[in-house]
Amino acid sequence: MKYKASCHCGRVAVEFEGEIKEVLACNCSICQRKGSLLWFMPRAGLKLTTPEDAASSYTFNEQVIRHRFCPNCGIHPYGEGVDPKGHAVAAINVRCVEGIDLDALTIKQHDGRSA
Repeated sequence: MKYKASCHCGRVAVEFEGEIKEVLACNCSICQRKGSLLWFMPRAGLKLTTPEDAASSYTFNEQVIRHRFCPNCGIHPYGEGVDPKGHAVAAINVRCVEGIDLDALTIKQHDGRSA
């Protein structure tokens, strides 16, 4: 299925394909504050529909995940990083995906605080 996601004001927008069934709720210091529900996919499959420089980045701790957010409205539609096998991945905040039924998703809890 093809999806579109964006920040609140639309300055940062992406498209991607896949089947979102299970998402991750992480309790690390940033995800808990953002309230993100994350779905991971290969970074190559994420298409930016707005200029890359429309999004700002925030990194912390080990500096391996680029949390991408809109500098205008502050919403975090996606992040970028590398999985344990060294593959580039995107973490989509499914709360920013148009038309998705959040109640239909399985939410897996991840203890990022202890990791």
